[in-house]
Amino acid sequence: MAEQTADETTEVTKHGELRHSPMHDRHIGLGAKMADFGGWSMPIEYPGGGVLKEHAAVRDAVGLFDVSHLGKLEVSGAGAIAFINAQFTNDILRIAPGKAQYSMLCNDAGGVVDDLIVYWRADDDVLVIPNASNAAEVLATLESAAPPSVALADRHQDFGVLAVQGPRSQDVLSDLGLETELDYMEFAEAKWQGSPLTICRTGYSGELGYELLPAWEQASKLWDALLLAVASKGGQPVGLGARDTLRTEMGYPLHGQDLSPEISPVQARLSWAVGWDKSQFVGRQALLAEKGAGPSRRLWGLAATDRGIPRPHMHVMGADGETVGEVTSGTFSPTLRQGIGLALLADPLGPGDTVTVDIRGRPATMTVVRPPFVDASTRS
Repeated sequence: MAEQTADETTEVTKHGELRHSPMHDRHIGLGAKMADFGGWSMPIEYPGGGVLKEHAAVRDAVGLFDVSHLGKLEVSGAGAIAFINAQFTNDILRIAPGKAQYSMLCNDAGGVVDDLIVYWRADDDVLVIPNASNAAEVLATLESAAPPSVALADRHQDFGVLAVQGPRSQDVLSDLGLETELDYMEFAEAKWQGSPLTICRTGYSGELGYELLPAWEQASKLWDALLLAVASKGGQPVGLGARDTLRTEMGYPLHGQDLSPEISPVQARLSWAVGWDKSQFVGRQALLAEKGAGPSRRLWGLAATDRGIPRPHMHVMGADGETVGEVTSGTFSPTLRQGIGLALLADPLGPGDTVTVDIRGRPATMTVVRPPFVDASTRS
């Protein structure tokens, strides 16, 4: 991945000209290594220790992430809640206004178009946070199905998204006078320097943490204030490289690797995020059939027993050398100091089984495990 320099004014990749978050100049000023994430120029890591140090900061103290590339779709109007419930897998009626929920949008075959977070703001008013690269597709899919009474608005560049993650995240928010007494997946509407701010207790690291949605034009000022508070607690800014190692240690799926239009929630062991008792959601019949028959493959963790590090698309072999699956995510775990990964494995392989991964022609022995690889403090 090529580094970006401070004097670059236009970045062009396969996505065309990259979009910038409100904190782009801050990242460049800090010397961050930048890369294309779903058409956005985003920080991978910062100087002075890189991914390993940033990962440790989140596990041991606190880290500040810019994830403003995530989409923001507003769904409102009469029947908005019923409409959302008929589109996404999870049952939004399990929660209430003021709560957020992890869910998925599937295709008719049961594959995952995107996984996302739904903020239920009011009776018929929700904010949907899809992945950056899928935001346009999610919006187009919802628009094609929405009744006339339901309005959809692309708010992608109306809000930034800043994540404060780690055991000292509450201290950071308290320093800024912000709400911290929230249950997991609960959010509050607040004000910071007179500007509206949404604070949700959630994240993608497995640690106690929050995601903050400031107005786009206010985001860089909030970043500056948070960064000072984070530094005072022994933390630092964290790029998307460490975000990936953190989420892999937790076994959290990444769309495009562990989830895709060809990988269903049943295969990815995300059945807990499916409202099986609902009468309607996209892909319901296909998922019910797959659940009833049992999937031919499932997503499991891999823990290396030697120095091997699994990487996406590597082949997984069983005891007699036959191919039994494929690695979907893989990395070196900074916490465990070993290679770990996620892989789609043929049924009935599961925890305790031994497999080998073809690492550029060298077989590496790995044990199948049930994630997470490290304990989560998210719900504490």
